[in-house]
Amino acid sequence: MFGQSIRRLEDDRFLRGQGRYLSDRAAPEGSLQAFFLRSPHAHAELRAFGLEAARAAPGVHLILTGEDLRAAGIGSLPCLPLLEAELPLIIPPRPALAQDRVRHVGEAVACIIAETRAQAEDAAELIEVDYAPLEALNMPGAALAPGAVQLHEAAPGNLAFIWKRGDAAAVQAAMARAAHVSTRRIVNQRVTCAPIEPRAALAFIEDGQLTLHLNGQNMHAIRGQIGTAMGLPPESLHLLAPDVGGGFGVKNVAFGEHVVLLHAARLLGRPIRWVAEMAEDFAASAHGRGMEATARLALDAKGRFLALEVDSLSELGGYLSSNGAYCASHTPATALAGVYAIPAVHFSARGAFTNTAPIEAYRGAGKPEANYIIEMMIEAAAHDIGRDPQALRALNAIRDLPHRSALGQEIRDGDFAARLDECATLADRAGFAARRAESEARGKRRGFGLTCFLETARGAPGEWARLRASPDGLVELAIGTQSNGQGHETSFPQYIAHLLDIPIESIRYVQADTARVVRGSGHGGARSLHMGGEAMRQAAGVLLGQARSVAARLLQCMPDALHYAAGRFGLPDGRGLTLAEIAAEEGVLEGEVAHALDLVTFPNGAHAAEIELDPETGEITLLRYTAVDDYGRLLNPMLARGQVQGGVAQGIGQALMERIAYDAESAQLLSAGFMDYAMPRASDLPELRVELREDQPTAANGLGVKGTGQAGCIAAPQAIMAAVRDAVGADVQMPATPEAVWRALAG
Repeated sequence: MFGQSIRRLEDDRFLRGQGRYLSDRAAPEGSLQAFFLRSPHAHAELRAFGLEAARAAPGVHLILTGEDLRAAGIGSLPCLPLLEAELPLIIPPRPALAQDRVRHVGEAVACIIAETRAQAEDAAELIEVDYAPLEALNMPGAALAPGAVQLHEAAPGNLAFIWKRGDAAAVQAAMARAAHVSTRRIVNQRVTCAPIEPRAALAFIEDGQLTLHLNGQNMHAIRGQIGTAMGLPPESLHLLAPDVGGGFGVKNVAFGEHVVLLHAARLLGRPIRWVAEMAEDFAASAHGRGMEATARLALDAKGRFLALEVDSLSELGGYLSSNGAYCASHTPATALAGVYAIPAVHFSARGAFTNTAPIEAYRGAGKPEANYIIEMMIEAAAHDIGRDPQALRALNAIRDLPHRSALGQEIRDGDFAARLDECATLADRAGFAARRAESEARGKRRGFGLTCFLETARGAPGEWARLRASPDGLVELAIGTQSNGQGHETSFPQYIAHLLDIPIESIRYVQADTARVVRGSGHGGARSLHMGGEAMRQAAGVLLGQARSVAARLLQCMPDALHYAAGRFGLPDGRGLTLAEIAAEEGVLEGEVAHALDLVTFPNGAHAAEIELDPETGEITLLRYTAVDDYGRLLNPMLARGQVQGGVAQGIGQALMERIAYDAESAQLLSAGFMDYAMPRASDLPELRVELREDQPTAANGLGVKGTGQAGCIAAPQAIMAAVRDAVGADVQMPATPEAVWRALAG
């Protein structure tokens, strides 16, 4: 069953409208509704609240402010993981409701709990908030400028950290002897994850325990963060998630709303439900990317790369989200050199506080930024020295494996030059000149981009899984990773069916419930099959080992005499026992494993994009897209291809249209919803041809698999922008909107 393209089992209920989403769930009896009042200012002092009229409004049961939380001993949301930085990471307090000051538009200042959502909204309009507006900073450069207004007392100069990796002296020496050094400013603009389902939660007390239903990606980590803020041991909280309509990173962490809802449920003793509007998530959840960099690439006279230097500045927002600083420093460093053998690399990263929503992990989380930098620098160098970009890439691709990169990654598998050549052939690069001529005959411009990518996939190390066979013939799989649209309900039972040689229909899948899943790190970092698959593999071994021992005792034979097939241990004389029969005899038959695997896998590939643009308007049409990728062995090729295509679509969106924009003076959010924030539609995309190669399995896990979840988003931006640059004949920053392209053409 390993390697079969089984259709997603969960799609049956999704296509019939039977998905189990929080906003579709009928509210429990006695439920109250929550609404959050949010700041219209990007930066202001909170002087006073007028709450009397709102508290007396119809249906209102409770109004909470930051002062109420402080009086209850509720502290700051934590920021993890911590950085070992040259200038240590500064973590200012991040209250669940604003205290003393607001630091971005949309920051929650009060929570109103009422019988209905409409009553809560009406009461919110009666609240009088005395704001004293302050100067707002929406760009990291301005935030770090001398004399800039201070956002946090704990962060002088608004500087959150300085983080460096690599050998600066070796880089400078290589630059000094280089035949050529290309320098460019490269921007990864701020974007948003925009999952189709906004954040939502339901808080209540059940069997004396605080319980939270939420659409999150990582129940145990979120539980720990909430427990830290509330001063509660994690085991005192029960978290669980139903179906989750997309996450992409933003639902991987705790938010202040979670803390407020649980505290309110504790005070009122009634269930409290909250469903965010999309505009709330645009303004107040978290954004991704937000990095600008100055990069220098040194080459010798033959075109070989000698050194890469990157100095980046990231806008972290008004507060540190859990993974924000990590995404701006450590994670891009793991992939900064891409698939290339660059002897010397130095990466310097700074993070600045700004009056914007916090930055958090977004599909790829640092790896898209890193790959975009190196790939666009190769495009720049090829242009500067008059070399063919494909030939320059092939010349410098890593060939001798294992390879230890200049920043410490040991790359153990991959045929990078082969993927590049295959992609060029499948995309018909040889025939591009004729297609370009045809476009020019119609007054259009055509561009071709062929670039590579390298993912460093692992996410949180280690994972937990448990298999439990029951007398009714079913096997329950409980696992600490979590699906939010990837198809785990199909692929994970498919793998267990393969391991246990039983029908996939006999597997019952359990996830995202801290009462039934002992531990786990959810989804993120393309870790689910790498880490979760290894846990499943080991748990199946434990289960079968226990079952073999019991079967040998019951059949009075040596364990080695038993043959296992189709869910049954048998002897040559025909006697045997199924897993169900063994479970019925033994009472409990299970395999439980928590492994500590800490190895990284290296998904990689080459992507080609072909575009045509109208020089009169700057409008771009994406004509062709081709990918040749290596994800090791493929458990379910159809699901893997779908994951890549989804990521590619998001990367295309970043390249051509997506941008979170704030007003330069007031830091008001200008892209506050889908009327102002463009995302790719089906009509914007050609067929996304994705070819998958399995000739480079990884030894980092027992399955030979590498993560597919983030790769498309990592690979697509540079392929698109290389094609745009080829058509325009000049550098263009993302997003390559018609206006940006038109201005570049105008000179």
